[in-house]
Amino acid sequence: MKRIWGLFLYAILAGFCIGLGGTVFLRLKDAFPGGNVVGALLFTIGLFTVCTRGYALFTGKACYLFDNPLPHYLLDLVVFWVGNLLGAMLIAGLENLTGITGTEVGINVTAASLVEGKMNGTYLSLFVLGILCNICIFIAVNGYAKNPHEVGKYLALFLGVSVFILCGTEHSVADMYYWSVSGVLYDQPGESLLRIGIISLGNVVGGVFLPLVEKWKAHLDQAAS
Repeated sequence: MKRIWGLFLYAILAGFCIGLGGTVFLRLKDAFPGGNVVGALLFTIGLFTVCTRGYALFTGKACYLFDNPLPHYLLDLVVFWVGNLLGAMLIAGLENLTGITGTEVGINVTAASLVEGKMNGTYLSLFVLGILCNICIFIAVNGYAKNPHEVGKYLALFLGVSVFILCGTEHSVADMYYWSVSGVLYDQPGESLLRIGIISLGNVVGGVFLPLVEKWKAHLDQAAS
């Protein structure tokens, strides 16, 4: 039980840090021409902190689903997901006490515009975009973990994160933050959580896609030798 509580606390911190990344993205997205590109790059502070501090991010941990004992790890993923949601809600709640929300140019307005598109999208679209997002996340977290070069480690993080944002894919934890700070999560909780859940399932599929293909290829090579 102590292990679960430890994971839960680190999951809350991970959700909070992704919310920090989401905050800077929302602030810069429409601030000036090219602001979305700069915001996408600076969003990386979230995953940078998660990786360097060892926090528990659902999307990153999902990439290693088949590298861990499944019954226990599935429970861990649920703990990560709930903790990430609470962390994202926490930073959004704090921000809603400040002047960066609640105005015509507040980040809650920008977030609401983003969420409106996600609420109007089809479930299939959200699922597929979730898959594509976590392929990028796998590239980021696996590159950080296994690239032998220091520059390569951080380049993997910056490329993986900025590409998934600029491509318009769906990251479930970032979406938890956007839904929270926009207020849509509280206005339409059922539909909001359903859509975030669908995105989360897409993230799981995307996270294991490259590892499974690589394992299949290794198996074929072994069988041919």
